[in-house]
Amino acid sequence: MADETSIFIGASRKPDDSYQRAEELLLRYGNRHGLVTGATGTGKTVSLQILAEGFSNAGVPVFCADIKGDLSGIAMMGEAKDFLVKRAEQVKLDPYQFQEFPVIFWDLFGEQGHPIRATISEMGPLLLSRLMNLTEAQEGVMNIAFRIADEEGLLLLDLKDLQALLANIAERADELSARYGNVTKPSVGAIQRTLLVLESQGAANFFGEPALRIADIMRTTRDGRGAISVLAADKLMMNPRLYATFLLWLMSELFEELPEVGDLDRPKLVFFFDEAHLLFEDAPKVLIDRVEQVVRLIRSKGVGVYFVTQNPLDIPEKVLAQLGNRVQHALRAYTPREQQAVRTAAETFRPNPDFDCATAITQLATGEALVSMLEDKGVPAMVQRTLIRPPSSRLGPITPDERRKIIAESPVTGQYDETVDRESAFEMLQKKAKEAQDSEAQAQQQNSGGSRWTIPGFDDVLGTGNRRSSNRQTVAEAAIKSVVRSVGSSVGRAIVRGILGSLARGR
Repeated sequence: MADETSIFIGASRKPDDSYQRAEELLLRYGNRHGLVTGATGTGKTVSLQILAEGFSNAGVPVFCADIKGDLSGIAMMGEAKDFLVKRAEQVKLDPYQFQEFPVIFWDLFGEQGHPIRATISEMGPLLLSRLMNLTEAQEGVMNIAFRIADEEGLLLLDLKDLQALLANIAERADELSARYGNVTKPSVGAIQRTLLVLESQGAANFFGEPALRIADIMRTTRDGRGAISVLAADKLMMNPRLYATFLLWLMSELFEELPEVGDLDRPKLVFFFDEAHLLFEDAPKVLIDRVEQVVRLIRSKGVGVYFVTQNPLDIPEKVLAQLGNRVQHALRAYTPREQQAVRTAAETFRPNPDFDCATAITQLATGEALVSMLEDKGVPAMVQRTLIRPPSSRLGPITPDERRKIIAESPVTGQYDETVDRESAFEMLQKKAKEAQDSEAQAQQQNSGGSRWTIPGFDDVLGTGNRRSSNRQTVAEAAIKSVVRSVGSSVGRAIVRGILGSLARGR
């Protein structure tokens, strides 16, 4: 059985289907990353659940996404159901104890958990361009926008800040083209239209302040267990590009903020990336290269990244090579691509002479998997056909009332619930436009000399004595006011971009 240095995964079986040994994940190799794959309905969520439970009991904080709502049950104590008790006996899990785990619920939309926010500056032009699916020319304009924001001290905190800056860039297109290359109004307009679509999809809820503090997903309880941060992602999955971009941003922030710690007895944090195919689907090569770089280097920060997906072909080869701990549930092999996936999965394991790995993958039952964890000296163990242990927490979702109670008692209650809107690019550009308008009006007044006559009732349109300033707006003011009418209020924080931000960090 597993002890304080490992997590009990399940029990492998001999060729005659009898018990062989306990399969464990060694905590000192928990930061060597991992992969959980398998077709729909084969038990991936339960494998994720027992891994999260094991890391939590070992004092390791966990962050994971709950795609279908099933993972929320980890917050409640499990129940002794017949099939769970039978599985516990099969894998020799004695005693089989039930637990509830310390869970913090998060939600980008603030409906099923505490709101999660990031600033536009933190996201950076590369991830934003990926999120908005911009063309190469439009991505160039986005990079110019961030460069101008840095040079002119404009904080990009929320969507209205970026929209105001883009309106300013469109007005200064000729000037900026001479400095940075071609900046066209059609490219700026295309980005602005995409921002409106992004806003209508709920992305405005994500960009703003107070921004998520990494320390709040790395909490431990008084009894030494790691907090499990569960991101409600059922609604978020309706915008899969936002989901993937958010998790990429979070992984990048972990990489940037955490210090180098080398090899530890256990990870400082474990990060589960469910539906991982969304991360790499249609992603440009530069983004995939940077993800591979983060995955390769983040383990020295004490962070383990575990990808959960249906098909091992969803993960680029360079990233796949970094994943040491593997749980492979059943795959179906009806189409040529599915058959290739089975062969790929089989070839990534250290062979076991007792069975053919490719054949076994197609014959695994629900709750059964091929397991290969890193052994001493970080060498992959020989693959074993394994019955996965039953979870200690509830199998299935919690009720809305139970969720509300957990959220109300959360250690971060009140920290993120209300937005904060401080002066940023939107307000600063609006102020500049007002100053430009006042200067123009003053210049006109001085040029008129104040000697012309007035016509009563016509508001001094021909004179300058006591008339009000011109009602005409400058182009800049018109653009800014257009943004005001179309954008709601949001928030943000300092200009900070990390390894996935593509520009140098600054404040």
